[in-house]
Amino acid sequence: MEKKNWGKTENGEDIVMYTLKNASGFSVSFLNYGANVYSVFVPDKNGQTADVVLGFEHPEDYFDNPACYGCCVTPCGNRIGGAAFTLNGHTYTLDKNDGENNLHSGFHPLFKRLWDVEELTDNQIRFSAHKKDMEMGLPGNMDVSVTYSVTDDNALEITYRGLSDADTLFNPTNHSYFNLSGQGTGDILNHRVWLDSTAITAVNQHMIPEGEILDIQGTPMDFTTERALGDAINADFEQLKIASGYDHNYILTIPEGEIPLVATLSDPKSGRKMEVYTDRPGVQLYTGNFISPEDLGKGNCHYAPRYGVCFETQYPPNAINVESFPHPIAPAGKEIVTTTIYKFMNV
Repeated sequence: MEKKNWGKTENGEDIVMYTLKNASGFSVSFLNYGANVYSVFVPDKNGQTADVVLGFEHPEDYFDNPACYGCCVTPCGNRIGGAAFTLNGHTYTLDKNDGENNLHSGFHPLFKRLWDVEELTDNQIRFSAHKKDMEMGLPGNMDVSVTYSVTDDNALEITYRGLSDADTLFNPTNHSYFNLSGQGTGDILNHRVWLDSTAITAVNQHMIPEGEILDIQGTPMDFTTERALGDAINADFEQLKIASGYDHNYILTIPEGEIPLVATLSDPKSGRKMEVYTDRPGVQLYTGNFISPEDLGKGNCHYAPRYGVCFETQYPPNAINVESFPHPIAPAGKEIVTTTIYKFMNV
């Protein structure tokens, strides 16, 4: 494990970057600021490594980071309609940081503060943070941790844990934007995707699912047969027009106690391929439709919409407000554990 000081927080605290690597040239760097993923270097078909996730060149850009580059989104990923929910007969009000809705836990999420660090082994690190009762509008004092492992077969394994002293919400996710050609090299429209899903949670005009399950087989949103993201991203299809591309929760069927393969991303240009494994009931496919052209990324590359694609494993957006959806509730005194794996290879 390598580590280096990378800057200061707004309060003058040290931001430290930690790097885990294996013998084949695969390496991942993390920040104690937010427990966020900073870089993922992966060899291509010719053995040349490149950073395949988007991010910023300078530490201070992570203090705002509206696109959530590399973020460990906790306690709650994605949108909650009306920025409110009811649990155990009590209605809780959240930050309205996405129009009238709450997005990624509001204005002061855990990915915008320093986390404690445990250096477990040369290829494993754990970050932990504490959320006080009613922080971000959520009930319960909650201990949260994320353990990152880099394996010999080029996988990044992510295990989240949450333990609260009151019933609350817990829906963590990773918000890395992947570009297997290398960050800053252009858009991802030629990247090919496969998803083990035949339905999405349809969204309204404000990007909020309200309960409709939409069968997408044979539509421009169907990835049960691998195809390029650019094939139909601009199709005349209502759900795509609402989101300006793909930004939808694909429903997964996960056998109890298993972490199966649910998605793949491949890049014909570099030969790199990524597999996604999870135990969560959904994955948000997001093609970076709202990336700002003002964002100056690593290597001083100017980013633009669709320069990266996210696979955010999670419960459905707004699930707590839809009776028919599985609910991301963490019962008092019960530790919730969930794992996602991003595994890289060449084809």
